[in-house]
Amino acid sequence: MSENTSPETNDHGDNDLDEVERRSPALIATAIALPVALIVGLVIAAVVAGKNPALEPVALGPVPAPNAESETCVSLLDALPEDIGDFTKAELVEPAPAGAAAWQRSEGEPIVLRCGLDRPAEFDQAAALQVVNGVQWFQISGTDIGLAASTWFAVDRGEYIGITVPDGTGPTPIQEISDTISATIPQQPLDPAPIPVP
Repeated sequence: MSENTSPETNDHGDNDLDEVERRSPALIATAIALPVALIVGLVIAAVVAGKNPALEPVALGPVPAPNAESETCVSLLDALPEDIGDFTKAELVEPAPAGAAAWQRSEGEPIVLRCGLDRPAEFDQAAALQVVNGVQWFQISGTDIGLAASTWFAVDRGEYIGITVPDGTGPTPIQEISDTISATIPQQPLDPAPIPVP
């Protein structure tokens, strides 16, 4: 009898063991998956935070911009993109100058746009122009005055629009701003200064 009882007990014991073995992979998988998911979530959050750190507002000093509050400039500022390449539209330190906008990234100098400026003194009938996406630009390099940036002036829209772009940024800012200008402000005849007489 003891021989008959023993196999029944063993069979029952084996069934319990089978159930434990069947549950173990699921429990182990769950036990591993939750911490892994948490770690992946933390890593992703850290990467996102690293790419989008809290940026300080940009301070812009005053420059002569007599038409900064014109209807043209207001329309342009309302139409400007939130992002230009890897630059994000910046909050400006108050009191922010009229007709101005800026974009920044986690490091380096911002891109700064100003609308309603006076005609640049260097923009005369002999000035070389570049056409980008339908907008005529006059470029002044900051190298001569020790700045690692160039300022581009849109000169064919009735209002002078200047964009200061850090060196090494590439063509994207001028291209994207040109698209916005073309879609927002009609083209006007050029009005360069006369060529200075020596």
